[in-house]
Amino acid sequence: MQYHLEKGSVQAVVETHGGELVSLQNAAGTEYIGGGDPAFWTGRNPNLFPIVGSLRGNQTEINGEIYEMFRHGFTRNSEFTLIEQTPDSAVLELRETPETLRRYPFPFALRIRHRLLEDGFSTTYTVENTGSESLPFCIGGHTAIRCPLFSGERFEDYQLVFEISEDAETLLLTPEGLIDRTAEPMMKGGIQVLDYETFRRLDTIIFRDLQSNSVSLVHRETGHGVKLDFHEFPAIGFWTPPGAPFLCMEPWHGCAGRVEDSDQFLEKPFLIRLHPGEQKRLTYTFTFV
Repeated sequence: MQYHLEKGSVQAVVETHGGELVSLQNAAGTEYIGGGDPAFWTGRNPNLFPIVGSLRGNQTEINGEIYEMFRHGFTRNSEFTLIEQTPDSAVLELRETPETLRRYPFPFALRIRHRLLEDGFSTTYTVENTGSESLPFCIGGHTAIRCPLFSGERFEDYQLVFEISEDAETLLLTPEGLIDRTAEPMMKGGIQVLDYETFRRLDTIIFRDLQSNSVSLVHRETGHGVKLDFHEFPAIGFWTPPGAPFLCMEPWHGCAGRVEDSDQFLEKPFLIRLHPGEQKRLTYTFTFV
């Protein structure tokens, strides 16, 4: 089911399937969220839980048992329940089901609040441990931003500009989607140029532990685009299928398993653990520029 949000001239649509914000338009009617074209990728703005990235063989060990879990977890294929709505916000909730317990043996409550701003939107994840033992998880966003935004522009006309001028390496993925031991110099002076060949070669650009709290996807000449504030997330990924008219900007509290790791779930990078009854809240924000 879909619900419409509005704040001033900004409009959005949220969907209970996946708990996603699937449309965002400004006063001029410009759509910012990728449209889910199956020729490239059917996703639009999935939420990643309880893992980010891939597991070796799509399996992990929890408390001595082997569980099957596919890339980015099960949330994007789950049906959420609307538990709160205002004209400019919606809160969607997912709790454990018999199906989730077969893949991830923990009770939990995941609440996702999408809230419109005068110039964009924020998404807040609240994870609550509703069980009687420690709750381990990773979580993240995967927002497809239309790129280019306007006809006559090219993907290569855009670049990523980080808040701080810094150089960084991207983590490398194996064909199985695991983090390799090696890395490759990528960002220079806080600017990451964009071209499809980079994504054809690397699949995903992944930075971790940056000094910057935000990054802007902007047209190199006009400066229009979006700004993502990801300061509560220790890693960020960027992905697009070559030729697709969007770039996914992905704040992560987690990432794929490393080649050298065992298959223990508790060894996942950037894993969060909650005591019974404890909650963790994380927010990222997109604004127009």
